[in-house]
Parts: sequence; structure tokens; C-alpha cells
Amino acid sequence: MSDPTVAPNPVPTTPRVSQVSEAVIRIAGNSQDGIQAIGGFLARLAGRSEQEVMTFMTIPSTISGGPSIFQVRIGSGEVLSAGDDADVLLCFYDHSYANHISSLKRGGIVLYDSDHVKPNEELLGSYHHVGVPISSLTVEAIGGTGRDKGKNIYSLGLLARMFDLNVPKLTKLIEERFGGKDPTIVENALACFNSGYGHQVQGLWETFQFHPGENAGHSQVVMSGNEALAYGLLAAGVRFGAGYPITPWSDIMELLRRELPKYGGTFVQTEDEIAAISMAIGAGYAGRVAVTGSSGPGISLKTEALGWASMAEMPLVVIDVQRGGPSTGMPTNVEQSDLNIAINGGHGDSPRVVLAPASVEDCFYTAIEAVNIARKYSTPVILLTDQGIASRIEAFPSPDFEAVCQDLTPDFTPVVDHKPYDLTATDGITRHIAPGTRVASGKYPVVTGLEHDELGHPTGSGKVHTQMNAKRRNKLKKLAEELPVPQVYGASEGHVLLVSWGSSKGPIEEAVKQARKHGEALSALHLKHLNPLPNGLEKIFSGFTHVVVVELNDEGLYGYGQLAAILRARYCDPRIGAVTKTDGLTWKVKEILQRVLTLTK
Repeated sequence: MSDPTVAPNPVPTTPRVSQVSEAVIRIAGNSQDGIQAIGGFLARLAGRSEQEVMTFMTIPSTISGGPSIFQVRIGSGEVLSAGDDADVLLCFYDHSYANHISSLKRGGIVLYDSDHVKPNEELLGSYHHVGVPISSLTVEAIGGTGRDKGKNIYSLGLLARMFDLNVPKLTKLIEERFGGKDPTIVENALACFNSGYGHQVQGLWETFQFHPGENAGHSQVVMSGNEALAYGLLAAGVRFGAGYPITPWSDIMELLRRELPKYGGTFVQTEDEIAAISMAIGAGYAGRVAVTGSSGPGISLKTEALGWASMAEMPLVVIDVQRGGPSTGMPTNVEQSDLNIAINGGHGDSPRVVLAPASVEDCFYTAIEAVNIARKYSTPVILLTDQGIASRIEAFPSPDFEAVCQDLTPDFTPVVDHKPYDLTATDGITRHIAPGTRVASGKYPVVTGLEHDELGHPTGSGKVHTQMNAKRRNKLKKLAEELPVPQVYGASEGHVLLVSWGSSKGPIEEAVKQARKHGEALSALHLKHLNPLPNGLEKIFSGFTHVVVVELNDEGLYGYGQLAAILRARYCDPRIGAVTKTDGLTWKVKEILQRVLTLTK
């Protein structure tokens, strides 16, 4: 919180009320306890209350569940990360307490279920402990019929009292969440919430009120990164998708399967990954930009068909929600280790575009950009997101749907003649006509994965192969010329430039803010367009003594992460270094500062 809480010796009978501009709340328990629901309610309430919010969660990869956390940072002003250390720790079990007490700020509040948690006496002086028999009070609240299955909602009531949260809005959120189920479920949930809210907590010497949000008067939407991506695709005009379930892509697939039919579209769950990308390519050829997606293991399976799309120059969007690898790896942990396969995966020279959104809001607009690039350049576009964004919840200004929504209905206007691979086309940019379009010359093109001539007919000519390789290459070079040069966060010259991509942008920019307050000459640069890279980066790099790429993958054989290695190869600049990690967690601000300042001192 804005002012760290330090427990006084005497506990007042009436808690004092403190005004705060932000708070970090960590909820620790087991995934089957519904702790993600608590965090989700808090995050969505913050968004509807015109505040900034960012979340982080860990969940076990096993079906049976296990230890899990949900951290939510709510702020009246700008929130760039989910926070390093928590102000409040809500824990349900001894293992939750033991594993996460170190994540709490000194003097912070530990709200624990006294039915299951025995505090460490050595830590009583370091943190303010508040025990509530949450499990037994939950059973009491719902008449003993549901055991302790509503303790997450009971705990939400406790937090609502502690932070003076908007009860009518929370009540509405609970009703929305459980409204489609048996009425008794809603009744029990509200009974648990109201009981928790009404409980007089013993030993709580301070409660909190948030300052009014800086976004007052602005309409906000609240959603996860996966949701934002899916809705961005719908706004972009995508009306066909195909996929196969895999964590953490499945949420996007489920949403598209539910929403596409409402707009005249279709989503097909296929028998495997290869069938999914093949169907999406077919839909792209039929005149619609289509989408498929997966995570690392599925992307590996799709690679051959992705090469076919590059050869045939098909508009296609492929979403890769990265997770820990290789193989099945760590299905529910964050990692940015698919950049190499996204750019270079597959045999032969098969250029494709690679984009990586930086936030939940950016997921929405990047999905639209990916569709438009795929259409304009007739090329596959890989949209690289990661588990850190996929499950993160943020609030952002409601999009102007009239401005961003587009109709991609195929155009069947007759043409005199058409060469989908015209070698005289400016910058190699050509587009397909939808099958069924009348060609007056009678020369109808075909498509194939073999090298081909201008009409798509297979050829073994080395000369034509060289020309077609140049065509496929040159249109991406043209795209690079049109990409905006990213803006430096902070001063345009200094000692260290931190380079980020994907979900690491927020923590890196927060690290820069903190460092500059202490006199360190740090700046940051975020790269959204990873292949091709925008022109002009070398001019930005020239203003700094060190350029450090901060990413979530292994340092590799030569001590550099995947993006750092690409930048070093592209610019032959020895100043480019790297800070990497693969612990399955997002970057903490203090982690970044400690690693970078040690590397560059």
C-alpha cells in the first residue's frame, strides 16, 4: 500500500481508517478452493470502480489440483505490474502460510484461516497476524449443508470489509457469476459473502479506503488477455477458427466456439493440431482470414503446414500462448521460449510475421493488427502471447467498436485476369481472389505447397524459385519499412537501455521509474514487432552504453536469450547483453533492477 502498515503494540477497539492509493493482495490456498474466483471478483470490481488493476496467478498442472496463488494489485493511478511484495496475505492452509509469508511486506497483514493455519511464533513481530475461523464460519453461514465450499466467497466478504469495497457492485458480480446455475447456489454465495462482510474481525487495527481512481468518468472493460485476444479477432472480422485443446490456449478456443456463431461464424474443434491449421488455411484461401492457435507443443505439430501457408502465401493468424518448455514442459507456467520457432520454425526459407502483445489491452488491438497484416501481405502471422498475459486480468478503456470493427466478407467482383504470385507486383505484395470469382481470361489460378509460377502451377525452375523466394522476402521488408519505430520509455540517451517483449513490458517500465528516482540512467524500449523488426533500432541503441534484453527464456549456449541473440545477429552490436530466467514466474521489479545493475555496473 502507499504507506506500509506496521502493527502497534496496543490494538484499538475500533480500527482506524487509512486512505491508500494502491494495495497488493495475495491469496494463497489450493486451486480447488476457488481462490482464482476471489481474485477475479476483486479485479473486476476494481475495473468497474474506475481503478487500475493487474493480476498474477499460478495454478497446478495436475487435474487433481494443488497449491495455487492469485495476486491482485489495485491502484487509483497507473499500475504497471502485479506488484513485488504483498500488503495483505490471505492464506487457507499451513503450506500457504509457510510458502508465501516471505512475499509479504514487513508489517503487512496476514489474514489466515485459524481452522487450518498455526502461525509461526517467530514471525508474530514481523507481520500483523489476524486469525479468523473461515472454514467453520462458512459452514455456519450456509447452514452446514455445503461444508466449507464457500469459504472463498466468505473470505471475499472479509476483504470487502477490510478495504471498504463497493458491496452493491460485488453483489452484482456474484449474481452474474452464479446466476445461470441453481438459485440455491446464488443464495449460498451471497449468504457467505454477507456473513464474511458482517464478521467483526478481532485484532484488526486498521481498515483501508482507496483514493478515487484517476479514470473517473471513463468507461472501462475488464478481462483477461485470452479474452481480449478472442474479442479482438471477432472485432477484426474473423469468422472461422479451428483448434485443438491445450493449456493455456484453450480459453481462447472456448470463447470463439461460443461467440463466433452469434456473428455468423464457425469454430471447429478438430481431431488434432495438424487438422486445425489445415482447416484454417483452407478458410483463408476461401476468402476469410481464419485463426488457429495452440501452445508450444501444438505449434511444433503445426510447423509443416505453416510452411505450406508461407509457400502458398495464405493469410492466416496463428496464436501461440507460450508456456514452459520443451516438450509438455510446465503447462501452467509462464515462459517466452517460443520466439525461435515462431520466426524460424520449419524447413526451408519460410518468412512469416511475428507480433507479441504487451498487455491485456494490447492483446485486443494486436489481434486486429495481425488480421490486417495477414490480409494485406497474404502471409501467416504468428501472435506470440504467454501465460503471464493469458490469465492476467486488467482494466482498460472501452474500445470504440464503430472505429475498429470491420467486415471481411469476400469480394466476388469479376476480374479480367489474375496472378496470385505476380512477380512484377510492387514489393512482392499480391493477394488471392476468393474461389468462385469469375476470371474473364479463363486462366484460373491454383495453390500448392510446391514451388510454383505466377498462376500457382508447380515448377522445378531454379530461376523461378529464386524469384519467388525474393518475392516472399521482399514483402516483409516492405512491412518493416512501414512499422512505427518504438518509443523509448525515459531518456533517449543514458547508461542502460532495457529491451522487453511480451508480458515483461510493465515490470520493466516500473523498474525504470524506480531506478531513475534513485539517479540511475535507465530507460526502456519495448518491441512488439519481432519479425520483421522495425527499422531504426540501431539509432536508438547508439544512445546507450549498455543494451540489456530482459526476457523469460534460457540464456542458451552463448549467454543470450532468444531475442537478444536475434538482435546481436541483426546489428552485430557487442553492447547488447541479456538477463534471462526460467523459473516459471513473471519478472519482479526488484529482480530486474538487481540483475541489470549487477550486469552493467
